[in-house]
Amino acid sequence: MTLLSSLRGRIFLASALLAVLSIGVALYVVNVRVTGEAESALQREILATGALVDQLRATRTETFTVMARLIADLSKLKAAVDSNDPPTVQNIAVGYQEQLKSNFLLIQNASGRVLATVGSSPRAAQIVADQPAVRDALRGRESVSLLPQPDGILQVVTVPIAIGLTEPQILGTLSVGFLLDDGLAAQLKAITGSDIAFGMNGHILAATLPREDFAALADRLRTSGISVATLGAQEYMALPRPLASAAGGATDAAPIALILRSRTEQLRSLQAIHTGLAVTAVLAVLLATVLSFAVARTITRPLAAITDVMREVAATGDLTRKIAVREGRRWEDEDARLLATTFNTLTDSVARFQREMSQKERLSSLGRLSTVIAHEVRNPLMIIKASLHTLSRPDVSAAGVGDAVADIDEEVTRLDRIVNDVLDFARPIPFELAPTDVNQLCRESAAASQAAGPGAPVQLDLDPTVGAITTDSERLRVALVNMLVNARHAVNGAPGVVGRVLLDPPEPLVSLKTQATASRTTIVIADRGVGIEAADLPRVFDPYFTTKRGGTGLGLAIAKNIVEGLGGTIAVASTPGRGTEIRIDLPFDSPATLSTSKDERLGQGRPGR
Repeated sequence: MTLLSSLRGRIFLASALLAVLSIGVALYVVNVRVTGEAESALQREILATGALVDQLRATRTETFTVMARLIADLSKLKAAVDSNDPPTVQNIAVGYQEQLKSNFLLIQNASGRVLATVGSSPRAAQIVADQPAVRDALRGRESVSLLPQPDGILQVVTVPIAIGLTEPQILGTLSVGFLLDDGLAAQLKAITGSDIAFGMNGHILAATLPREDFAALADRLRTSGISVATLGAQEYMALPRPLASAAGGATDAAPIALILRSRTEQLRSLQAIHTGLAVTAVLAVLLATVLSFAVARTITRPLAAITDVMREVAATGDLTRKIAVREGRRWEDEDARLLATTFNTLTDSVARFQREMSQKERLSSLGRLSTVIAHEVRNPLMIIKASLHTLSRPDVSAAGVGDAVADIDEEVTRLDRIVNDVLDFARPIPFELAPTDVNQLCRESAAASQAAGPGAPVQLDLDPTVGAITTDSERLRVALVNMLVNARHAVNGAPGVVGRVLLDPPEPLVSLKTQATASRTTIVIADRGVGIEAADLPRVFDPYFTTKRGGTGLGLAIAKNIVEGLGGTIAVASTPGRGTEIRIDLPFDSPATLSTSKDERLGQGRPGR
């Protein structure tokens, strides 16, 4: 499934399968066509061989017939036959048989008596003498007969021996026989390139093939047209050709010339073609696979470049990252070029929007700061101005001067505190890291918050397993004191708090708890005060946001900057009317980052109190 999980893999797989399927179908069609053409060529060759054998047989028969006529027309032979003396005829017949190079020669008189026979036994001669062809020849007609022999088929040409032209007198007959045997079959094979077999009466009598195949070949004598014969480990295409047409037509026992062409040898010659096609198929598949991968890579490489840049933008938030659309083969795809250009335009638009929002946020922060400063600074200034008017009166008493000076000093201290809060938030916070006892730091912070004014006590619940961590104790103390003071103020503003403080409360109004986990230390500050409205909860850590009269809205924002600067996290949960809980998680070792820029803090917009 990994291959199908990516666009490149799917394109590669689809292209490769399409190429392999196309190559496979093409090679299959070629193989089928080549094999079919080979079969057709084999059939054409065997038909051509059959026609050639028929032509050679007809020519051979005609030649034998002409030679028999010439001998039958010789005066010497006619005189010997007319003498009706077998020894005389026998001597002449031997000479003629040698001249003709025939396998058999038979001379009979007009009554059918055998006068001479050469090349066969007396019994064979008597069989030939009793053939209908001899009776036809005594009537003046030439004829051809085919007789089975142990080693082949004897083809006999019988012509009349006659004297006179207008009314010829038949003196006798001359029969010349030529054997269709293994030798003749071998000669025909040399001429045609096909194996030849001669059969008659359902038996193969001579052939170019081994005699152990004769029984299987005999079945082909009863067929018509081209058929397939299996001889041992080879297949042959067999075509029977009747030899008895000149004798008056073919019967079931008619002599047959069986023409055979090796189908196995023909198909074996195709093996080289099949091997070449197989090698070509393998090479084509490999090439198609490489090309498919190249095509898939060409298509997906621009997309991969776009994806890499998008992944970096998502990971870093850096919208200045652009997809470099350079002229080259990678970006020849117009769709990929359009996608890259559109992405760059989108990031430009988002970056511009962020800059505008950041500018608006800065202006909004500046507006809130101006409102806070105008509100917080105006009151001390009015008090200082009133005190100065008191001091400027000529009748002011010493006690009045002291009160006026005390008021001026208090308001100057207040103004200094406001300025310090703004500066603490606006400038980078330097951290001095050192081993710190968290439980001791919490005790000191609780005491400092209770010394800031009257209100509910801070109940401590410190985990003794919490050990020392590396952090900035002073900065962390400032954050804890600020949050504890806020918690005590929230309790002071809750309805019925006095009664809950004076009576026996079921649970502490303000608590400070520590807890150790596997890798972090947790500090929880909880109160049972008025709580925070759900609409205000996401903004409690925003700078200059406050729901208290006389607050700058920077206390929790500064505390958040301190905690996060020390590598920790801070979260708040609150229910109106039931109280608020602030959870701080600190690592055992604070990170090396020792400052936070002003722009980062002004543009955070994170939840806070």
